[in-house]
Parts: sequence; C-alpha cells; structure tokens
Amino acid sequence: MIVLNIVVRNVDENAFRNLKVKAVEEGLSLGKAITQAIRAWVNKPLPPKRRAPILDFKPVDCGPGSERTSMEIDKIVYGAEL
Repeated sequence: MIVLNIVVRNVDENAFRNLKVKAVEEGLSLGKAITQAIRAWVNKPLPPKRRAPILDFKPVDCGPGSERTSMEIDKIVYGAEL
C-alpha cells in the first residue's frame, strides 16, 4: 500500500474535531481514521436514481363525457381554446 501525505482544505472544523476525538477513542492514528472514513464512504451503496416524478403519473379514465375535460379547463384557465 502506498501512503500519501496530503493537504485538505475547507474541512468543517467540528467534523474534523469529532473525527480526531473518535480516532483517539479507537486508538487509531488520524491517518488511519481518515482512511477508514474514506473507505466507508466510497463503499456505501448509492440510493437508486429516481425517475422524473412526472413519469410516475398514470392516466385516469374519468368515464364517458370527460373526453374534453382538459380542453375545457384550458379554456377556463387560459381564456381561449388552444
């Protein structure tokens, strides 16, 4: 295993402090604790990607006489037939 010396910027101070405390409690060096945290994060399964919510809508049959309902609503909302 190759070991790197790195500099990391913009780390949340409280998160880093908590990591240091946890590393001491576990008897780990800071480098080993960071390595474990990186491995845990990288190996964490990603949640499934959701499709666009509009694709979840299913057509609804409102029965006879409702064939023009959408056009009637458009006329009320927009003031004219499209």
